[in-house]
Amino acid sequence: MIPLVKSFFPPAKELMPELEKVIYGGYVAEGEYVYAFEQKFGEYVSNPYSLSLNSGTAALHIALMLAGVGKGDEVISTALTAEPTNVAIKLTGAKVVWGDVDIQTGLLDPKSVREKISHRTKAIMLVHYAGMVCNLDEFNKIAAEYNIPLIEDAAHALGSRYNKKPIGSNASYTVFSLQAIKHMTTVDGGFLCVKDKSAFDKGRLKRWFGLDKTKARLENDITEAGYKYHMNNVNATIGLVQMRHIKEIVAKYIDNGKFYDNALKNIPGVETLHYYPNTESSYWLYTMKVDRRSDFIKVMEANGITASELHLRNDRHSIFAESKIELPQLDEFYKKMVHIPCGWWITKEDREKIVETIQKGW
Repeated sequence: MIPLVKSFFPPAKELMPELEKVIYGGYVAEGEYVYAFEQKFGEYVSNPYSLSLNSGTAALHIALMLAGVGKGDEVISTALTAEPTNVAIKLTGAKVVWGDVDIQTGLLDPKSVREKISHRTKAIMLVHYAGMVCNLDEFNKIAAEYNIPLIEDAAHALGSRYNKKPIGSNASYTVFSLQAIKHMTTVDGGFLCVKDKSAFDKGRLKRWFGLDKTKARLENDITEAGYKYHMNNVNATIGLVQMRHIKEIVAKYIDNGKFYDNALKNIPGVETLHYYPNTESSYWLYTMKVDRRSDFIKVMEANGITASELHLRNDRHSIFAESKIELPQLDEFYKKMVHIPCGWWITKEDREKIVETIQKGW
């Protein structure tokens, strides 16, 4: 079966000596390997203010806190995402306000967001779903007009670009996930990219109980409670080795995605998605819309190909009952949405087989 997602790790002869060095080096907690990884990652996303964390969810939580989101506030978000995006909002005590999606992309619709802004709105949560980049031309205008910070959930979008620049330096807060099945994994981990040193330093305190790691433990004075959200040297070592391969790995996703963009045009029952101006997807998944999705998935599986909608739309979870509203464009999009394999493990022969299977119908 051709899988929908798969973890990439460098060859053992390359990775294991580096892991042995740190594991038996006497210090596996947050240290120099973490800081070296932050520098390398920051270079990749063109943002020196890149803070490593133990998960993308931790990064989301800190981003929301830095944005001043708390009890009684509202955050406009999308229901088409993995659950941590919106669970993190609930952790702050704020209410999730659903914006509808653009039916051509499945991404948050700027027009819908404008309609949902109130005096309680403290942030707008964008999700660059499956590597596709939201309409940042419009969302940047909204953020400036209303003085509301954007939080870009780029868990799926490592290597995606806006205005030729890597995602990671546009918004006040950008969150990446290094969880098991993402473009790059450190087994688990995440990054929060911010705009300036002040926000970076505040986030650094939040990730380690409120303690300042640049000072000796006995010289610290905690003024605000923090969390145990830091990354450790072992995960960071995996990340440092992964960084040697990241350009090559992301390029494979993109090459496969662009192949599908061209090969799946004009097939009856298939609708490929739209990409916004000035954006470039990193195609973590290849997303499209199909007629009779359940039949499509069965035919693909019968031919040894995994296909799935993957994520349950978040507004169906009981925890978000207070946010329940009608989302007609999401309804229409979600009933047809499906993902097919697009990652680094997909060979030219695999992708040709996938397209040929689709062309035969279902």
